[in-house]
Amino acid sequence: MNKRIDRARSLDEEIARRLEESRAAGELERAPSFGKPLPTDDGWEETPEALRMPFKILKDAGVAPPEIELFHQCADLKARLAREPEGPERSALQAQLIELELRISLRLEALRHSAKG
Repeated sequence: MNKRIDRARSLDEEIARRLEESRAAGELERAPSFGKPLPTDDGWEETPEALRMPFKILKDAGVAPPEIELFHQCADLKARLAREPEGPERSALQAQLIELELRISLRLEALRHSAKG
């Protein structure tokens, strides 16, 4: 565990060193975005503050939060349900949709709660 902390510390120190070199050489000031606020993504303001950075990191890494996958599953179920005629399969799809919507609601409520505390 101590080696992991040392590696993280040395990485942070290397990043700080390179940023300082760039600042001293004037590279940072020449960047087109220097001194301007960073652009915000869609939904940034609606996202609880405590979750903004973790979600941004996931997005920048090309990974969607697990809740997004649940929303996709919900949309797929709704599309299947719209095509399904009355019968036992439709009833099963409706039950799956209700269960999935409940899981989504509980997950979002948990996120809201964790963001507040």
